Amino acid sequence: MKFIGIIPARYASTRFPAKPLALLGGKPVIQRVYEQVAGVLDEVWVATDDERIEAVVKDFGGQVVMTSVHHKSGTDRCYEAYCKVNSSCDVIVNIQGDEPFIHRSQLEAIKACFDDDATQIATLVKPFVPGDGFEALENVNSPKVVVNRQMQALYFSRSIIPYQRNRDKKEWLAGHTYYKHIGLYAYRAAVLKEITALPQSSLELAESLEQLRWLENGYTIKVGISEVETIGIDTPQDLERAEAFLREHGTEE
Repeated sequence: MKFIGIIPARYASTRFPAKPLALLGGKPVIQRVYEQVAGVLDEVWVATDDERIEAVVKDFGGQVVMTSVHHKSGTDRCYEAYCKVNSSCDVIVNIQGDEPFIHRSQLEAIKACFDDDATQIATLVKPFVPGDGFEALENVNSPKVVVNRQMQALYFSRSIIPYQRNRDKKEWLAGHTYYKHIGLYAYRAAVLKEITALPQSSLELAESLEQLRWLENGYTIKVGISEVETIGIDTPQDLERAEAFLREHGTEE
């Protein structure tokens, strides 16, 4: 089985315009993401709608494909890119363009989900630990995931799920294993074609979580576990944190 990594990268961003081109340790963020993924997957492409990003990727020797400016999600952009590059890969891995510390182990974990022939879509989670504190658990920008015994997603929510009715909230992390969603997805090619044709669903619109559209339409999402903590870059403040993290830890070889 062959895996293609596609990194959607938009120039426009409400919270951090030109984020893919922001420098992190002297390199553009998009280059750091690309370099972390290259060598782990069979192919890697950046999918962008902006010529400035295209030029930077070409400059550092990466593969890049131009895609429509009208896509509403990275998933849609991934599918257009997959079609345009005429890849023969079986599985498309959608890699967030603002995750410069993505680890090889995370990519291997999501690849391993497809050892099961029944896997349609895969994603990753990281267990919350008591040391994270209740504030991290209730952060609406950090979606939570409930899984079944086959490690398939039952539901994703910005709210805390499950609710522990008879326990003080300060004890929730000690009383149950909660899972934080890591926004890394992989899809079989035929499934990606199908889900990009689906209209937005009521659950998706309520939570503003695209993956609920897939669940609501009967698709299964296999869940792999990662113990790795990474820093996503959504704001200029996150970039400062990432700079500090890079100085202290470097990037994974």
